[in-house]
Amino acid sequence: MRNWAELEQIDTTDSEPINGKTKEQPTIKKPDTPLESKRSLEAANGETTQRNEVSPRNSETEEERTFLGRVHVDQKRMINARADVNQLVPIKYKWAWEKYLNSTKNHWMPTEIDMSGDTALWRSADGLSDHERMIVKRSLGFFSTADSLVANNLVLSIYRHISNPECRQYLIRQIAEEALHTHAYLHCVESLGMEESEIFNMYREIPSVSAKSDWAIDYTKELNDPNFETGTPETDRALLRNLIAFYCVMEGIFFYCGFAQVLALMKYNKLKGVGKQFLYILRDESAHVNFGVDTINEIVRENPHLWDEETRRLATEMIKEGTELEIAYAKDTMPRGILNMNARDMELYLQYIANRRLRQIGLPEAYPARKNPFTWLSSLLDMAKESNFFESRVLDYQTGGTVDWNDDEKGTPAILN
Repeated sequence: MRNWAELEQIDTTDSEPINGKTKEQPTIKKPDTPLESKRSLEAANGETTQRNEVSPRNSETEEERTFLGRVHVDQKRMINARADVNQLVPIKYKWAWEKYLNSTKNHWMPTEIDMSGDTALWRSADGLSDHERMIVKRSLGFFSTADSLVANNLVLSIYRHISNPECRQYLIRQIAEEALHTHAYLHCVESLGMEESEIFNMYREIPSVSAKSDWAIDYTKELNDPNFETGTPETDRALLRNLIAFYCVMEGIFFYCGFAQVLALMKYNKLKGVGKQFLYILRDESAHVNFGVDTINEIVRENPHLWDEETRRLATEMIKEGTELEIAYAKDTMPRGILNMNARDMELYLQYIANRRLRQIGLPEAYPARKNPFTWLSSLLDMAKESNFFESRVLDYQTGGTVDWNDDEKGTPAILN
């Protein structure tokens, strides 16, 4: 199969005369099938095709794999698969397909959420304290770039190395959701009339924000190399580290302090529009983390040699490093208590979350006997499975983003009570 550049180079003037004579076309005998063509070439070179051999995905091109005949489910693997990545069925990883289907039921748009009350409150001189304004700005400053970093990592690093089509189907959906989240943060910034350059440059200029971004970028550099290919224990472990960095830490820990702070404002009837944006984003991010955890565990199950003692040690250290960076962010943004939260309680909460991330990928807890100090957040953040996320409190969250918040007489969303 030619690419576009090759097609553009094909001479399309075959019938034009040359020195007064029509150019004669060579007779080319076409083989009956692409598979026959491949086998003929192999025979000429003294080679044979081993149909049942499981070889690294990267030892052949995507196009070459289309010659291998019909796809059988036992040929499909998370990484380094020999099966054609363009063929969705037969579906092997039903959990991945179900996650994709669930994600399609929950499309929403930032512009569908009423931000008028937030705009008035932000413009009011006495509507919010300086500390409250600061935590909102810091949250938007980190998240507005963080979701772009996640999306770029998916596009440039993860997608091409995951060799299973149903998982790729979910990744495409996740990429779209990350773009939607970036749109939501920009919509919040514009609605509140913030200085855009201040917010969008925080990941460069605020140390506690840039430290988290820099940490994540370090884990995507190796995979961004166009010459990087999986297929060896070393490179396969590099992919695993990237997945742990972005799913378990970036989306699984780095988002939690900022989300808790903004949702605490919402609990006190402040910036309810921004809170709803964050609540929808949080639901999406929780699903992303669950998909990432299942992906990591499936890769390890299929390739147990990758999960050796050193890799497990590194994974534990990565999650602990990420936790410490988020604790530093909490201390920077909450030097004093605010909204019935303080940095010490947030530290305990983040360690509680870190323990859960470790357990999810089969590692022992790093912080013994940690419990959730923010019981009001349990309905939002402390769910073991995405299937019951939002089911008990928020009703009818389906296409269009319409939500029944079940507000009480004080206007407080029931989900935060």
